[in-house]
Amino acid sequence: MLPEQRLTLTQALKSFTLDAAYGAFQDHSMGSLVPGMWADFILLDRDIFKVAPETLWQAKVQQTWVAGQQKYQASM
Repeated sequence: MLPEQRLTLTQALKSFTLDAAYGAFQDHSMGSLVPGMWADFILLDRDIFKVAPETLWQAKVQQTWVAGQQKYQASM
């Protein structure tokens, strides 16, 4: 791919959340973190919007939540 064709971080995140829900005809019930919507999500050890793009791969998952319940907690 050409550099000018790459996605921004915001575009990439949206493609896996809102756009994926829309593509599955489920944007009425999932795809964003708002009251009343279904959401499985992870918490990372850093704000990925505040680090250098080349260090994104170093982010570690701290928690995983599925159907409103915590399923994973990293050891501290």
